Amino acid sequence: MGSAVITARAAATFEPVGRSVATARAFVRDTLQGWGYNDVVDDAVVLTSELVTNAVIHAGTAADVLCLRSEDAVRVEVSDHYPEREVPLQSTGIDFGSPDRENGRGLLLCAALATRWGVEYSPTRKHVWFQLDLPDRPVGIRSAGPVLPASLLPVTDQRVRVAVVQIDSTGSISAWNEDAAYVFGHTAEQVTGKQFTDFVAWPHTPGTNTGIADALQLSRWEGSYGIRGADGRTIPVYASHLRVRDNDGEPSTVCLLVRDDERAVLQTPVRAPVSDSASDHRATDPFEVFIGSPAPDDLDGLLQRTVERARDMLDADAAFLLLATDDETELEVRATTGLPSARQRFARVPVEAGTGRYGSARMPAVHEDLTAIPGAVPLLTDTGMRSVVTVPLKVEGRLTGSLGVAAENPGRYSNEEALRLQFAADRIALAVESARLGELERLRRGSLSFLVEASDLLAGTLDRDQTLALMAQMTVPTLATWCAVYTIADQSSDLYLSYVLHEDEDLIDGLKALLSQVTPPDPVPTPGARIWSAPSEAGRRAALSTSTRSLAHDAPLSMSTATRTTLATAQAVGGETVVLPLVARNRVIGMLTLGKPSDDHFRQEILELAEDLSRRAALALDNARLYSERMAISQSLQRSLLPPGLPDVPNVEIEVIYRAAGEGNEVGGDFYDVFPIRDGAYGFAIGDVCGTGPEAAAVTGLARHALRLLAREGFGGPAVLERLNAAILDEGARSRFLTLLYGELWPQEDGSALLKVVCAGHPLPLRLRQDGSVEPAAEPQPLLGVIDDLELFEEEVTLSPGDVLLCVTDGVTERREGTRMLGDDGLADVLSTCTGLTAGAVAARILRAVERFAAEPASDDMAILAMRVPEPPHI
Repeated sequence: MGSAVITARAAATFEPVGRSVATARAFVRDTLQGWGYNDVVDDAVVLTSELVTNAVIHAGTAADVLCLRSEDAVRVEVSDHYPEREVPLQSTGIDFGSPDRENGRGLLLCAALATRWGVEYSPTRKHVWFQLDLPDRPVGIRSAGPVLPASLLPVTDQRVRVAVVQIDSTGSISAWNEDAAYVFGHTAEQVTGKQFTDFVAWPHTPGTNTGIADALQLSRWEGSYGIRGADGRTIPVYASHLRVRDNDGEPSTVCLLVRDDERAVLQTPVRAPVSDSASDHRATDPFEVFIGSPAPDDLDGLLQRTVERARDMLDADAAFLLLATDDETELEVRATTGLPSARQRFARVPVEAGTGRYGSARMPAVHEDLTAIPGAVPLLTDTGMRSVVTVPLKVEGRLTGSLGVAAENPGRYSNEEALRLQFAADRIALAVESARLGELERLRRGSLSFLVEASDLLAGTLDRDQTLALMAQMTVPTLATWCAVYTIADQSSDLYLSYVLHEDEDLIDGLKALLSQVTPPDPVPTPGARIWSAPSEAGRRAALSTSTRSLAHDAPLSMSTATRTTLATAQAVGGETVVLPLVARNRVIGMLTLGKPSDDHFRQEILELAEDLSRRAALALDNARLYSERMAISQSLQRSLLPPGLPDVPNVEIEVIYRAAGEGNEVGGDFYDVFPIRDGAYGFAIGDVCGTGPEAAAVTGLARHALRLLAREGFGGPAVLERLNAAILDEGARSRFLTLLYGELWPQEDGSALLKVVCAGHPLPLRLRQDGSVEPAAEPQPLLGVIDDLELFEEEVTLSPGDVLLCVTDGVTERREGTRMLGDDGLADVLSTCTGLTAGAVAARILRAVERFAAEPASDDMAILAMRVPEPPHI
């Protein structure tokens, strides 16, 4: 075709897998038939099959196929990516070998069948092409049907109206003929420049994503849809699309449309099967030709094409296909066409629906009139279908599904149609089962991955609210469109709506309000999902009430925001709703609710996955509850170990800062206390119990309460600590040694303060004078809880106006950064800078110095007690 004018081209690339050969054959066949080159289709398909086989099977590379059209010939080019292979030329004397060998026949067939052929090499690929010239044909002879009596010709109106619509590359209407204006009521001026999709009512096909936009991109397409007429009604049409391009290469699509009852005018007759090799002339079932070679993982597409082909093959009004469960006791609706809605999708019906062969899906069955046996085919109840034929899909004797077609008129089908449908079902059963098993394997793998991730996320939190949010976010939209979580506070409480989530955030508030008005589901511990109809019923009542009020008040066509919200919420809960119990430790702690807005049922695999998730989520939620309860108890007990407040001591400023180490701790091994002993006398203490945890907390409580009790009984400092030492030793194995600074404070009339202190193994208190000097205010003595006989003594300290007494635990002095430690000297240096500061300012400056000394958070408890005698005001 070197000098011929190329009038059309089509190209495709096929992956190096076995199924690509069949896909390439279908591509070339459809392309050439679309161009009207039926005379050379068979030879072109045979040659393409061999060349693509060489590329994807033997060379192991992808294959690029290019079809070129001219006025008198067609050229097909097949390229692979394996250039180093030797090309056998006839002139070299290389033997082509036997035509029966597995490979190497492609070039031999090219030489035998093609008008011209050749091989070209480039650094990256090998390029084989062949050209087939068109035979000379008299004008007007293309294809023909038999001569029929006038009574058998298709019935049309008095005049057949063929609407011709041309659509440019952007999808806008560029041409609209008179018949289109007559049929649809729109003039050319009204539609030119508008999107064709604005006028199209595309039928919903469950399991497929094909729409009018996709169909218009195909080089050739035939099928049914609707056009919205000028009066608003949808007019069913049968259409034939042909994609063309102009001289500038700009693509457009020409559509021929007739009313659907006149489809015989446009519909292409089912073509006779053709062979895929020169030696095999066995007939191919038209059912298999229609299905083609779908990808093995496209189960929904395969099932949908199957039911559509089955409906067309028997000239039916509807068709359906159901797949059997693993135990062969139930059938799940997976694909339908021609039925009023998709509400039956994923619904289940029993395999044995009744007695006799007509009640079992394992045998073919013909029902001449469904009104005579109501409920014989539950799927068709209230659909208007009268006659039906069903056949089983079996693989190696095992039931894998059921295929059926139905018509609105009674008596349409007989055993002959059942045999035809059974033959088709037998041809497709293995492909369906293979695709179904592949889908199940992908679902199982996805389910395992989902549950592993869900377990990790749920195990990563012990916060109840966060656990509820994670449950909902893992459910929506993976398992359901919306979900709600109900919880039970305790066994005597009722279910409470705790969390609501919808994939559309704008609907969450309306959904929450609706569910709040619905009585919660019964907290039944029975495992598994059960249907809950209350939300959809409440949604319908709310929508009806809102619509009634709008009509009663003569509301304008534009609805209010509240009305739109109510209707949107009603639609959101209009589908199937299921509830699953949240059971942990043999107790129902809540219910998980899943919902869909559509008429689809939940798949059994999804419900099983949701049940697994609910078990994990229930345990995580109960763990969060237990953790919260124990944290509340712990914090309450910890708070009880600290004094409720500091007393007001006349003429003395007192400030305490306490920091417990560790997350969630309010009290550690350190403690403090300041309390009145008697009139004019106050006790103060700061201590550190060895260790952490409940044992240390027990000693802390013992020490603080014993100090108060003994001091108020009139014992002096040494006697108080000696008796406390005996009480600690009495604890036996539970005892812990304790460092303690205890003192008594007496404010004086001259503005000073007298202190008597005992320092039992504790860091020494530091005294800051007005001149900035710092000195220890006590002598070290033995700690408590180690030896029985203690001989302690108390020391007197007088704080003059402006003096500060600082008491700390070792968490302050032992603050570390690497090998450096703050120590007593470092603390004294910081305190020396606090002259003139209030007690609160002194404590705050000490804390800042400790925190800034090291970058890491403190690993030990800290207590800081600062007492200051204020200076008299200057007059």
